Amino acid sequence: MLAIVLAAGGLLDPERLIDTFGLLGLFAIIFAESGLLVGFFLPGDSLLFTAGFLASGPSSVSDSLHLPLVPLLIGVWVAAVAGDQVGYLFGQRIGPALFKRPDSRLFKQENVDKAQAFFDKYGAKAIVLARFVPIVRTFTPITAGVSSMHYRTFVTYNVIGGTLWAFGVTLLGYFLGQVDVIEQNLELAILTLVALSVTPIAIEIWRARKAGRAAAKL
Repeated sequence: MLAIVLAAGGLLDPERLIDTFGLLGLFAIIFAESGLLVGFFLPGDSLLFTAGFLASGPSSVSDSLHLPLVPLLIGVWVAAVAGDQVGYLFGQRIGPALFKRPDSRLFKQENVDKAQAFFDKYGAKAIVLARFVPIVRTFTPITAGVSSMHYRTFVTYNVIGGTLWAFGVTLLGYFLGQVDVIEQNLELAILTLVALSVTPIAIEIWRARKAGRAAAKL
């Protein structure tokens, strides 16, 4: 709900965020969205895609928004991997207390439950897969820490997932930014990317409700 309100006010518009906070601000947002509890509502996927788009230097983009590709890729990769590392260590320290924390405006227990279910289903691979699932991406490294996942295993999958996500989504925006139809319809492209990224969550919710109805009939 919070994300919807902020988006409606334009506060989460990727171009606006980049224009306001610059390259270092972009890295800080990716870091927070990757592993801090308060970062779950931040637009990680659309921000990386837009940053890559701006790095491609389409004619419609002002010079003030043009981003250098190599520093951009290195920075978002470091921020993504470091964010997950902090999330894991945070989970290790707070332990089971996270699952007893009451709901607040910035914290919903259901987000932790979704991440736990995702982690239980996919195991270590969840660290990689969660990178491409909003909200779950923020809570999964924390859940891995709570579950005392072997640190070396976590680091390995964290680096793999961070590399695929940071480089993959950013370069997708970079190369598509050189396509005229994408350049002229950036907002539509971002909305499409966001829709695709939330599809896994929608499918899981649908499956859970279907299973719940089936169990209720027994």
